[in-house]
Amino acid sequence: MNKIAFIGAGNMNRAIIAGLVNNGFEPSNITVSNPSAPKREALANEYGINQTSSNSQAAEHVDIVVLGVKPHLIATVCQEIAEAIDIEHKCFISVAAGTTMAQIQAALGENKSVIRAMPNTPSQLGLGVTGAFASEQVTDEQRVAADRLMKATGIVKWLAQESDIDHIIAVSGSGPAYFFLFMEAMASEAERLGFTSTEARTLVQQTALGAAQMVVENDISIGQLRENVTSKGGTTQAALNAFTEGGLPELVSGAMQAAIARAKEMAAK
Repeated sequence: MNKIAFIGAGNMNRAIIAGLVNNGFEPSNITVSNPSAPKREALANEYGINQTSSNSQAAEHVDIVVLGVKPHLIATVCQEIAEAIDIEHKCFISVAAGTTMAQIQAALGENKSVIRAMPNTPSQLGLGVTGAFASEQVTDEQRVAADRLMKATGIVKWLAQESDIDHIIAVSGSGPAYFFLFMEAMASEAERLGFTSTEARTLVQQTALGAAQMVVENDISIGQLRENVTSKGGTTQAALNAFTEGGLPELVSGAMQAAIARAKEMAAK
């Protein structure tokens, strides 16, 4: 079994660690590093993993290093590790949005094995989506190990080109927040209609869960599923007409393009 170091104790690394442990990965083979003792100790206590304040110490005796720090810290962290230990046979997986392969390679040194990955937060439930792009230096063995790691948290989509990372950020990376926003709006309106906050949440979450499960269990298109529950001239049709007239499809498109643009801006800094 591979040993893994997680550099950073933020939300994304926490989600991956949770997914791994919840799916049977041995906690003793996981180490997290973070300068904040409370953050790393909280993860260690919750999941039974190892913890340290030293990034290079965390990375020294592992096969895979997951870089889960803020984008502006990636170069510093990579240089720190590369200068302190031998990284020749390690595979680095970056989950930092907007940090390019070239930037990571420059910080680690040439010809190092690097994978850019973009998981999403449902990874902590084993229901995540991770988009991944591998540098040409990544060996077949490393790719298999990385694929196994990421599949412990959900499904993996290997990408043909690095620019597709920005696109998967807009779809699945940021996607959960889109659904949360929509559910939040529905729950707020349900409360205005007289339901308690608990009742509103229950109604909305079960509706969302049921709709998602219908998509999973049916081979027909999402559009056809929508049409199947929309009676001509009925209440659902009235609601959908209001969404369309309000520009919902255009809003969704614009929001996803904004996410892509922001990812590119972050990479250019």
